[in-house]
Amino acid sequence: MLHLRLIVPADRTDDVVRTIEKTVGTTHLAVVPGAARSPSGDLVLCDVAREAGDELIGSLRALGVAEAGSIAVENIDLSLSQRAEKATEEAPGESADAVLWEHLRDATHEESTLSVTYVAFLALATMLAACGVMLDNAILIVGAMAVGPEFGPLAGISTALVQRAPRLAGRCLTALLVGFAAAMVLTAGFAWVLDQLGLFERAMVEAARPNTAFIYQPDWISFVVALLAGIAGTLSLTSSKSGALIGVAISVTTVPAAANAAVAFSYRDYGQTWGSTGQLLANLTGIVLAGTVTLLVQKALWATQKHAQKRA
Repeated sequence: MLHLRLIVPADRTDDVVRTIEKTVGTTHLAVVPGAARSPSGDLVLCDVAREAGDELIGSLRALGVAEAGSIAVENIDLSLSQRAEKATEEAPGESADAVLWEHLRDATHEESTLSVTYVAFLALATMLAACGVMLDNAILIVGAMAVGPEFGPLAGISTALVQRAPRLAGRCLTALLVGFAAAMVLTAGFAWVLDQLGLFERAMVEAARPNTAFIYQPDWISFVVALLAGIAGTLSLTSSKSGALIGVAISVTTVPAAANAAVAFSYRDYGQTWGSTGQLLANLTGIVLAGTVTLLVQKALWATQKHAQKRA
């Protein structure tokens, strides 16, 4: 169940209440006239089954509630109510299959905004990965993968393609390209400093590195892994199972590939630089492709499921 807290101009409250009442899957409707002060208006509260949430939020936006007032949505972890159970049963579709597009766009917007914090996390992850590839240490590679925040912009691009939102796509693409460019430049400088301190040396780059050589040797398995990770990551976002994102993060080699490309470039090993760049591009492309297809399939299946349940 979802809990909606609305601030509604007084002249639109009746329309909002009628919209909520006619939406299948809603319950616990409450109206507190004149309770809101900034902006002024009425406070409207209700609960709605997750599978009916996207439809209701879309209807409320069509009434201009988001522009003239506000729409706040919260997940309800526990609801002991027969009315809530009935609302969930009446709502078309299954809760686990429902996609809240507004929530998805908001989540990807927050995680894909180019900011100092975003670049810092990506740069730190790339530097950690640089230490991992130079030491041929798989544990450091895994840690760097978990720190990297790059899945947010990738998911944002997939969402923008499905929702035909060019501004969101542009913002995510900017965050991705600028973020990786800045991280790789900083990592190249980091490698130079450690070389001057005697902690890095060319022999580390040229060594066999059995644990991390795959990073600059892309193949079709790398692309397949990226596809699977993109599907899993997208499903975790749409189903609010954020814990799965950790597994996604440590299954693809975006950050390690960027790190190896930066370090190899600093030592003028252009063979590894191009190989690592190919690995990076294969992973980024695979994740975006899989994420986009997953969202399209979810959208189609959800529409079919709702239509079938309404006919029944």
